[in-house]
Amino acid sequence: MEQKYPHLCQPITLGKTVFRNRIFSAPMGGTDITADCCIGPKSTKFYELRAYGGAAAVTISECMVHPQTDGSHAYHLDLSVPGSLPSFTYTADAIRRHGAIPSVELSHSGQFSGTYLADKNKQHGLAQWGPSAGVRADGVKIGELTKEMIDDIVAAYGNTAALAKRAGFEMVMIHGGHGWLINQFLSPLFNHRTDEYGGSFENRVRFAQEVVKSVRNAVGPFFPIEFRMSGDEFVEGGYHLDEGIKIAQAVEEYVDLIHVSAGTYQKTFGITHPSWFEEHGRNVYLAAEIKKHVSKPVATIGGLNDPAMMEEIIASGKADVVEMARALLADPQLPNKIMENRDDEIVRCLRCFTCMAERANTFTRRCTVNPLIGREDEGLGEIAPAPVKRKVLVVGAGPGGLYAAYTAARRGHEVILCEADSEVGGLLRGESAIPFKYEMYQLALSYELFCKKAGVDIRLNTRVDRDYVLKENPDALIVAAGSIPAVPPIPGLRESDKMFVAEDYHLKKDSIGDNVVVLGGGLVGAELAACLGDEGKTVHIVEMRDALCPDANVRYRPLLMNKLNDVNVQIHTSCTCKKVDGGTVICEDADGKTIELKADSILCALGLKPKTDVVDSLRGLTPQFASIGNCVKPDTITYAVYQGYHAALDIH
Repeated sequence: MEQKYPHLCQPITLGKTVFRNRIFSAPMGGTDITADCCIGPKSTKFYELRAYGGAAAVTISECMVHPQTDGSHAYHLDLSVPGSLPSFTYTADAIRRHGAIPSVELSHSGQFSGTYLADKNKQHGLAQWGPSAGVRADGVKIGELTKEMIDDIVAAYGNTAALAKRAGFEMVMIHGGHGWLINQFLSPLFNHRTDEYGGSFENRVRFAQEVVKSVRNAVGPFFPIEFRMSGDEFVEGGYHLDEGIKIAQAVEEYVDLIHVSAGTYQKTFGITHPSWFEEHGRNVYLAAEIKKHVSKPVATIGGLNDPAMMEEIIASGKADVVEMARALLADPQLPNKIMENRDDEIVRCLRCFTCMAERANTFTRRCTVNPLIGREDEGLGEIAPAPVKRKVLVVGAGPGGLYAAYTAARRGHEVILCEADSEVGGLLRGESAIPFKYEMYQLALSYELFCKKAGVDIRLNTRVDRDYVLKENPDALIVAAGSIPAVPPIPGLRESDKMFVAEDYHLKKDSIGDNVVVLGGGLVGAELAACLGDEGKTVHIVEMRDALCPDANVRYRPLLMNKLNDVNVQIHTSCTCKKVDGGTVICEDADGKTIELKADSILCALGLKPKTDVVDSLRGLTPQFASIGNCVKPDTITYAVYQGYHAALDIH
């Protein structure tokens, strides 16, 4: 078979181990960690799914090598814990059985121990040790590691690597980036020592060299070692690319793959994990430059999800391996789809941070576009055929309706999907006009393609009422009728010819003036304000609450606030719109002061109302009935997709 992306599909040999392609699954924290810090059964399945999807290597994250000085509640590989070695062995087996190389990330979080604890207050009771004594930004005291402690930690890296090899892992990754302990020694931002581990570059790199030597001695000469590093910390007081090159050169003798990431803990989250405000592959240039100065293969990472871009990276010599984490949550089958020339079926990661926010909040995983994530123990994406084939009618082709129809068709049901408008997507159609959210629009097209390939009968421009349902006589009815914009009875708002609802932005984009007032500071209003600000328009947001987007996920909200600041959007919180007089928006702040804002365009982003009338009119017409998504309660794409998936699985 002639492969569309031959460089991505080409095997690579590290040490004496052959990896089936150039696509590696980067470290991702699992979905369950036992009380003894072992890999739980859900996590084993979580990692297995990446192997099943065709990745060449799957790295589990994170194995903390020295619990005595690192209190993070992450994985420990320790013979003193009864279930530790078996849990790693079962996980390595689960990855290897699908042809992927199992790898484990060896970590020490240093002064940031406790990062993975759900109860952050407990951090104050843990041991926090770093290169230098001090106090963290959150008030936690840091102790300076002694030479004896450093020696013990170095030995622990080797001992843990040896245990990983014993458990069946065929590669280890040493985490030397992102502000973790090795990076803390490398970085002048954290390292203020005056002994042989601080000061000059040669001293700051000493700990990293001792660690890689320890691991190499423990695993032998031909066992692959991957060293993960930040090519640039992107923070004042840290190191930059010139020293990143020197770090790579200092460790390359002992490793087989240099994994170039970026950034440092807490300060550059949106660079280490590029948001949709950043270009895809924004950190690739770091790997490309480092590769010019080392003899060992180099891996790159950072917002990659487009096979054409990844093929060019390998083909042009910018890197030898591409690594992904979030993209393989969105579509675990991405590598297989590339290998099989099915790249048109790839579901693109939205870079929305639902996955990371869920881990921070509940210590589980969830993905906006993939309802299987975190629930891999229910199956590796394969859906059992329904024992009885039913006729299923789905009303509404937004993300929830599309996924419901696709899932029902995969089970073997006869599925009709009706959409009142002329194209599928629902509210996702509006994202086509927002550059940084365009992949949300593409999501609808991907789901539509899946429906067509699964045999769904898609009927556009088709409004469903009681008579339509009775005529079709389905066995099951899934209503995903969506919502309508809420326009409150603010005097003059409805009458103003300058007002339009946020959901119509893609239709009105070309007629929007230079001065815009956005009513509503939820996600929809704030993101549209960011988009308009990017275009150079003067934008004001009026929000009656005391903060913008309080319900936004904890990983994404700070990045959105930074974006609004960067494009100089004017924010008026605790402020209520009282009246609209033509092109003047008259507001009142918390102190009762009147504020008048002149506007060429007024964007109403004041929420959505569920189409409960549609649900009520269709209820009771079929033996099986479900209502999902915004027609029940306006919520996120995540929940619409989840509800659609499970509504289809419930058909019996």
